[in-house]
Parts: sequence; C-alpha cells; structure tokens
Amino acid sequence: MLMRAAVLTGFHAPMEIREVEIADPGPGEVRVQIKASGVCGSDLKAIDGKSPVVRELPFILGHESAGVVESVGAGVTGVRPGDHVIISMNGPCGRCRHCGAGRFHLCSGPVRLQAIMGGAPRITLDGRETRRFIGIGSFAEYAVVAEAMCVKIAKNAPLDAMCLLACGVVTGIGAVMNVAEVPPGARVLVVGCGGVGLNVIQGAVLAGATTIIAADVAEQKLKLAERFGATHTLVADDLPRQVDELVKGGVDYAFDATGAPGVLSRAFAATRSGGTTVMVGSPPQGQAVEVDPGLLFASRRLMGTQGGDAAPHRDLPMLAEQYLRGRLDLDGLISERLPLDRINDAVAHVREGSVARTVITF
Repeated sequence: MLMRAAVLTGFHAPMEIREVEIADPGPGEVRVQIKASGVCGSDLKAIDGKSPVVRELPFILGHESAGVVESVGAGVTGVRPGDHVIISMNGPCGRCRHCGAGRFHLCSGPVRLQAIMGGAPRITLDGRETRRFIGIGSFAEYAVVAEAMCVKIAKNAPLDAMCLLACGVVTGIGAVMNVAEVPPGARVLVVGCGGVGLNVIQGAVLAGATTIIAADVAEQKLKLAERFGATHTLVADDLPRQVDELVKGGVDYAFDATGAPGVLSRAFAATRSGGTTVMVGSPPQGQAVEVDPGLLFASRRLMGTQGGDAAPHRDLPMLAEQYLRGRLDLDGLISERLPLDRINDAVAHVREGSVARTVITF
C-alpha cells in the first residue's frame, strides 16, 4: 500500500514528504493508521546525527503516537480493526529475565531488540528499504508494528492527547511513580521544564508532593511549570544554594529532565542527606558526570530511568483513565497541532523551545 511519510534523507537537513510503500502486517503484526504523533527531543537528536539508533538513511522518524488499527496479521488476538491504540516504544515479551522481574522497560526479547535496530523491513522508498525510529516511524500515515507494542484504549479518549502518553508523559510520571516512588508530603525539585519535565511535575502532583520546585533558564517555561503544579519556580543559577534557601537542607527528590551532565551534578547536590536524584533526560553519549563522593557518603542515591521504567500495558491505560477523570492535563501540553506537510516547522518550533509539545495530526 502506498502512503505519505516524512523521510529523513540527510542529517542536519529538512525531512522530505515522500510517497513510500508499506507492507501488509505479517504474523503477530498490526498496521495502524496514525492519527497523531508528538515531536520529541529524540527526533531532533536523530536529525542532528546524534542518535545511536539512526545511522543509515533514509529513515522515518516519529515514535510518540496513537491511531486506529487498520488491519492485523495472522495470530493477532489482542486488537482488531477499528480499535484505538497507543503505540508503545516497548513491546515486552513477558518471558525474558527482565520481564520476569517486572522490569518490562529492559525487555531483551526479539520485538524490543528489533525495534531498537529500526524494526523489521516493512517500508520501501523507490525500492530501497527504509528503517523506522524504534520500529515505529510515526511521521507517516501508517505504521506496521508488533502486536505487543499496541496498547488498546477507550474510543472516547482523543488520540492527539493519547499520543503523548507513549513517550514524554509516561517518562516523566513514571520517573516519579515507578523509579523514585515519591511519597505524599515529599519535597521535590524538577530541573528542566520542557515536555518531559512538565510531566515530572504532574507526577509529583499525583504523588501528593507538597513542595514542587521547578527550575529552568527560560522564564516562559517556568510559567508553564506553575500551571502544571509547581509551588515554587527558580531561574536556575546556583541550584544547591537556591534550593537550600527554599527548603533548608535540600529536597527529598530531584529530577534532572535536561540530560546535561553538569545539571545532573548540581541537582544531586541540591538533595538532602538520604535524598534521591533521578536522571530523566536523555544524556549525550560518552560524557562524564562529576559527583562529590562525600554526598554519596550521606546516603544520597543517583538513579537513571528509561522511559519512566514503564510497564506499557499497565501504565498507559492507567494514565489514559487519569486524563479522562480530569486528573491529568494533556491538552495543556499541546502548544500546536500541525499537518504532516509542516513537519519541518514543527521541528523548528521544538528546537526553539517555544512550545511544550507539537503534535502532528492526520
């Protein structure tokens, strides 16, 4: 079947809207008509040639997506045509040692490993195989993915909001709920108030944190942070000192949503003895983080997370339900909705930092 897709044909270059051919779903696969796809910082890294999983071109980016099942392959029983689904970045096998321990985000099964490498060959451009970001490639009208990556949701949930759950939302909220396990009454610092950081703030609100300090260098982002539940805001300068002035001795939990090694070390230094710091942002490869070992001696913990350590078939429906009940703000995250033809405008806006999230709608 022919479809339109935004194709990356050169690093540091605009994507091109091209007609490509997408295969029918094979055994255990689902073809989804994409209805909405968020533009994520990971997409920008790929465009800039900085993604470890995007090495060969042409390539179709996009992974934060939701849509409607168009057709299914042999053996698919969990979804059927017409179902509304979020496409998860992870399709856990349920059988490997990680899945057996409940660490579905670290699944070493074939679906996840193949997705990391660009997915099974399902799309061709001018007869040439075209890989897809995390085996999805949702900057396109359709995607063929493994059944395990499809999370069924209620049909009354708007898909432009639901697509955000696939990456930015579950990463931020999962860092709070699954990784740090923030308890009610906690004092929290969130550094970096972009698409992921705002959802760390939302996660802290859901967890019952009483002090939520948002820090960023951009004042317009701090205004958004207040809207999403921050109780205090800081234009980040000397974080440990600034935080200590608000919360004597430091916060209980700090979250770095920037991915910058220098920021991570300062966030870590802003926690109290026995405090926990979680690196939520995607860091550059091959760089080091400087940490004062004396801080570790005081029982501070430094943790990482991958996608909020989510169990997609548990966490995504739960978050969708929170949205439908009015306890989770997804609509406020969407700064603009643009058609596929304006994908490069969307990328430019995300790069400028002028939006919380841009969603491509079909």
